[in-house]
Amino acid sequence: MNMKVLGILRGVTSDAIEPIVETAISSGLETIEITMNTPDAPCLIKKAIGHARGRLVIGAGTVLNRKDLAFALEAGASFIVMPVIEEEVIAQCVKDNIPVFPGALTPNEIFKAWSLGAAMVKVFPAKFFGPKYFKEINGPFNDIKLLACGGVTPENKNDYLSNGASAISFGSSVFRKEWLAEGDFDLIGAAIKAFIA
Repeated sequence: MNMKVLGILRGVTSDAIEPIVETAISSGLETIEITMNTPDAPCLIKKAIGHARGRLVIGAGTVLNRKDLAFALEAGASFIVMPVIEEEVIAQCVKDNIPVFPGALTPNEIFKAWSLGAAMVKVFPAKFFGPKYFKEINGPFNDIKLLACGGVTPENKNDYLSNGASAISFGSSVFRKEWLAEGDFDLIGAAIKAFIA
């Protein structure tokens, strides 16, 4: 799975799924996750996949246990993202050949997540350590793929990438509640393009 930019949808409603999918595609975004702590997340994942018709890779985020994993995969999620290291979930994903992105922060956690079979390790929350932390991690762990999550902006995205992040992600800074509530999908599209540019 070749992912450079990941969009994170949390708390989104069913009526916003189709316009978000279209906006994401037209803005050049290729990968999004819908978090499992969003109400009716499995239904939203299924709806997004159905509407995307293969034009967008859609996964599940905030997967914290085997139950969440089962619901996510049943809905059709193509990949799994977690804020923590949950070994049972990782093991099941590796067994089923599902790309999994566990959350980690310290060198010990990052190495453990990778050793368990992570496709990429989600460094979260990245903003408290900043882009240069990725350069330090890349010293001893130059083979580990890292996803910067939490506090990545269009202004600092290149700093994360040039310091060793393999991919970046964004969430509420782009999929803003007020923009979604008002149907301002042009603003969301412009914000996506700022990350991809």
